[in-house]
Amino acid sequence: MIIKSKKYIFKSILLIMILCLICPVFAGCSSSREKIRENSKLKIVTTLFPEYDWVRNIVGNSNRFDIQLLVDSGVDMHSYQPTADDIITISTCDLFIYNGGESDSWVKDIISSAGNKNLVVIDLMSTLGGKLKKEEDVEGMQTEEDGDEKEYDEHIWLSAKNAKLLCSSIKDALSMLDKKNEAAYAANLEAYSKKLDELDNDYAKAIKESKHDTLIFADRFPFRYLTDDYGLKYFAAFSGCSAECEASFETVSFLAQKLDELGISKLLVLENASPSLADTIISSSSSKNATVLTINSMQSVTKEDIAKNISYIELMKANLENIKQALN
Repeated sequence: MIIKSKKYIFKSILLIMILCLICPVFAGCSSSREKIRENSKLKIVTTLFPEYDWVRNIVGNSNRFDIQLLVDSGVDMHSYQPTADDIITISTCDLFIYNGGESDSWVKDIISSAGNKNLVVIDLMSTLGGKLKKEEDVEGMQTEEDGDEKEYDEHIWLSAKNAKLLCSSIKDALSMLDKKNEAAYAANLEAYSKKLDELDNDYAKAIKESKHDTLIFADRFPFRYLTDDYGLKYFAAFSGCSAECEASFETVSFLAQKLDELGISKLLVLENASPSLADTIISSSSSKNATVLTINSMQSVTKEDIAKNISYIELMKANLENIKQALN
């Protein structure tokens, strides 16, 4: 994926320059940090909202931790670039949880330069291991440059089944940092896992009872883990991490034909999407009567959203309601 590679090369160069400027800060504050952490809250930093909310649920009422979401400005993780303050925040925390994958490949440089021997790190994609799936090109999808090997799909959180596994690894890390309250974290995990099981069952039941078995996205497609969980088919304009922003005539025409062929009356787009592509696909269809529904990939959650007390399960349930409409 040539466009993507250039973007990440630029990110890496910029990151190295920032690290060169602030590395002396890390060296100077290491000993004082160890003294402070004994008598203060332990600091947890996460890159994305789903893992932030998972931590909140597993920590529960404990006042032992200060939890911070790093990317809370609404910037999509694919285009996020850490600031000097972000790098210091990561390097001086006690537990850092990140997704893994190409979008946050910058993390490894920060961790290796941090000089924080007490830093506990969870790479969620590594934790998921053999359950990872590679991005795929489905029929009609706008593809990028030929010859590049597909990356693993990074959107692992959009699966209740994955969430349950990843929450277990988070609980283990919390218990290691705060053994005194290990039993409480285990109990909180058990209670939250039941909610994730209920969510999973709700998806399975609703999709089993649906009229259609295919979703059509006039957008990028980050829901491969979810569709695979429940045996759904899909067509989309772009892959989940695609750097492309304009669909070809062939892609538009193909998706419009699929609306007509399958008798589907709902097109799906992601949060913050421009309506132009969906409108073009609909106007290119024979029926021209499809409507557009939005589902949330949780990649651009803001401070304002968090202030409204949104949750991972709430957003997944809202997505299910729109998926049900799209399938019926």
